[in-house]
Amino acid sequence: MFALPLQVIDKFLLQYNLGQVLLLVFVLATLAALTQRSLKIIALQTMTFGLLFMLVPSIDGPPLYLYLGIGLLMVAPMAYVSAGR
Repeated sequence: MFALPLQVIDKFLLQYNLGQVLLLVFVLATLAALTQRSLKIIALQTMTFGLLFMLVPSIDGPPLYLYLGIGLLMVAPMAYVSAGR
């Protein structure tokens, strides 16, 4: 019963590497966090994804995602400190 949706998801994800999937999830999660209108939530989420981009795709993808993770980890604490609520 659940095998068909899992096969469709598996075929879709096999076309992409882990860094690309994480980037898509990051964009979708940021859009979802924008509805809360809290810069602290977005900053914490950005820190989490920055750490994920630094640790996970270094095995699987190009070093572009490593640099993206470093950039996110540099920007997110500044956004957290400057957040009002």
